Amino acid sequence: QVQLQESGPGLVKPSQTLSLTCTVSGGSITTSYYAWSWIRQPPGKGLEWMGVIVYDGSTYYSPSLKSRTSISRDTSKNQFSLQLSSVTPEDTAVYYCNALLGSYDYWGQGTQVTVSS
Repeated sequence: QVQLQESGPGLVKPSQTLSLTCTVSGGSITTSYYAWSWIRQPPGKGLEWMGVIVYDGSTYYSPSLKSRTSISRDTSKNQFSLQLSSVTPEDTAVYYCNALLGSYDYWGQGTQVTVSS
């Protein structure tokens, strides 16, 4: 069974870049046809899909976040990462990494990121 664990700073200052890493165990991030996503949930709001890196390294982003978002991977460490630039307090949220393969849907426990000076 795939397991995911988010890691990164819990506090980021406005205008800085938020960086998170998802460490994957129980499966390889290059396994066909997995899709590895970042999803967030601001306080009091629903889930927001941010973007995905697919098993072959292709990336796709939410149109509303595309200009500020970058997802990359390190296959040697079996990790994928999120960078969100120019953050504001509106980017405060619980950030989740997710793995999807057909009906198999795995989630990390989530990590709280607060944007504040």
